[in-house]
Amino acid sequence: MFEFLIRHKHEVLMSAAEHVWLVGTAMLLAIAIGVPLGIFLTRRPAWKTLVLGTNSVIQTIPSLALFGLLLPLPWLGARADRLAVFALTLYALLPIIQNTYTGIADVSPPVREAATAMGLTRRQLLWQVELPLASNVIVAGIRVATVATVGLATIAAAIGAGGLGEFIFRGLAMVDNRVILAGAVPAAAMALAAYLLLGLVQRMLVRRHHG
Repeated sequence: MFEFLIRHKHEVLMSAAEHVWLVGTAMLLAIAIGVPLGIFLTRRPAWKTLVLGTNSVIQTIPSLALFGLLLPLPWLGARADRLAVFALTLYALLPIIQNTYTGIADVSPPVREAATAMGLTRRQLLWQVELPLASNVIVAGIRVATVATVGLATIAAAIGAGGLGEFIFRGLAMVDNRVILAGAVPAAAMALAAYLLLGLVQRMLVRRHHG
């Protein structure tokens, strides 16, 4: 496998870069949508069942089936990478929304009361108290979503979106374990690196709030 990686290093690096782009773009979109949605649910709890229920249903749809369902859509289906990013964003939303909601909802009432007594507005309360205290839980959700997205992004190769999944599908077609591992091992390393890096961010946030 290592000989194969060395011989095809440029191709592997290009696929790895595509994989990072797919995951990175999907995660940025998921964070930009999921965190505000989680905040919204703390203000409007009546929407919680609908929003989290819808996202839970999306999680149950197999990735290839979701790609197939989205393919006929005019704007999304026109480009495979666009479709893949959209699908990956949908899958990444649930843990981010859930953890943002839980993190903010779990801020103790005495802390909120003390902040309000000091004259903080609702916006200041959110930015200066609730989000900093919930940040560790929010990052935990982002961590789970990122690791899952790295794995799911390998399926994107099935619709021609590129990434490390190309080697996996090619290896399966050729019945060649070296080619499969050339895609699977870098993807696993990427997931592990994301897990460790975001774990480090979590530990830093915990130390900051307890320091």
